[in-house]
Amino acid sequence: MRIGVVGAVSSGATGSPCPFETAHDAGRGGRGGQGCAPHERQVWDDGWVMQTVEFKARSGRVLTVAVAVLCGIGLATAALDDPAAALRYAPALVLPAALVWLLLGRPAVVVSDGGVDLRNVVRTVHLPWTAIERVDTKYALTLETAYGTYAAWAAPAPGRASTLGAGPQDLAHLPESTYIGGGARPGDLITSASGQAAAHVRRRWEELHEAGHLDDPRLERGRPQVTWHLLPAATVLGLAALAVIAPRL
Repeated sequence: MRIGVVGAVSSGATGSPCPFETAHDAGRGGRGGQGCAPHERQVWDDGWVMQTVEFKARSGRVLTVAVAVLCGIGLATAALDDPAAALRYAPALVLPAALVWLLLGRPAVVVSDGGVDLRNVVRTVHLPWTAIERVDTKYALTLETAYGTYAAWAAPAPGRASTLGAGPQDLAHLPESTYIGGGARPGDLITSASGQAAAHVRRRWEELHEAGHLDDPRLERGRPQVTWHLLPAATVLGLAALAVIAPRL
């Protein structure tokens, strides 16, 4: 499997472009798994080598950079023409880039030895492996757990147009749990964001089951650990307020 940080990375199973942009990837004994990225090892007490992989939609990063460039050009043009006006309209020009980053550039799915972190727009939910019961991809990567059901904003299922060119090879060599309960669905396509993330989570989950680490699952908490990201959301809301107020000053 080709390893990279930016750009399309081929999956070792299918040779399909990876829809994600960054990750930290290592396999058992240091071999690469179904991810896209540089190495970072996590070793369990019995020598089990785990991976820490961060899935971020490549399309989200591309769109974030593109919008930021356009906003920068607009701000620079305004500053050259009328610096005072550029200052008043700066929040309105920066707002689109900040909003796209918040909605598309920042969210991620982080898979580690401790479980799966779903970093969505305003919060991150940490779901330990012992809590995960089922992985679904109907609308997005969705984890059904002992705590409830949680979806990943960063790993949506593909649209109908995106599935038209898919072939049987895109649903081949997936983890066994993919085909349970009616078989694979479009969201499991390895060329999609939901499919890549789901395949990695399922494979890791199955490996832990096979190794006996989940034979007697016990939850350490009565509810999942949640981290709220109020500052990014507040920053975008602040820019929106300034975009309305500043031009009138």
